[in-house]
Amino acid sequence: MTEIDNRSYFFDAGIRFQCQQCGACCTGAPGVVRVSPAEAEAMAAFLNMSVQHFMETAVREIKGGMSLGEKDDGRCIFYEEGCRVYPVRPAQCRTYPFWFSVLRSEDRWQQVVRQCPGIGRGRLFSREEILQIVRSTF
Repeated sequence: MTEIDNRSYFFDAGIRFQCQQCGACCTGAPGVVRVSPAEAEAMAAFLNMSVQHFMETAVREIKGGMSLGEKDDGRCIFYEEGCRVYPVRPAQCRTYPFWFSVLRSEDRWQQVVRQCPGIGRGRLFSREEILQIVRSTF
C-alpha cells in the first residue's frame, strides 16, 4: 500500500465531512452493502432479534459474502426517514464517502459532492486519516 502513500491527491489538505443522515447514499439505484457476520450479529442485537431471524429477513447472499437487503426501489431496508441501525451500521456505511472508488479521481469526487450534503461539513479528516480509511476497506 505504500504506492497510495507516496503521491499527491486532491485531498492532501484534508476533507471536512459529517454524515447528515440524509439517506442520499442509502437510497437510489440498487447496490451492495457488504456485511460481515460480526456486523450482522451487532445489528441483530441492536434490533432485539435473533441472528437467525436477522439473516433470514435482512441479508442476502452475494458472491463472496453477504449484503444487506434492499426495498423494491433500491433503498436499504434499514432506511426509513433515517437509518434504523445507524449506531451499528456496517463498515461500508461508516467509511462513506472515503472509498477508493470515490476518491480515485477528482471528477468522481465532484459527482459525490453534488449528492452528499455532509461533504464540506463537520470535522476535518486529514490526508493520513483518509488514506487509513481507504486502506481499511481493501
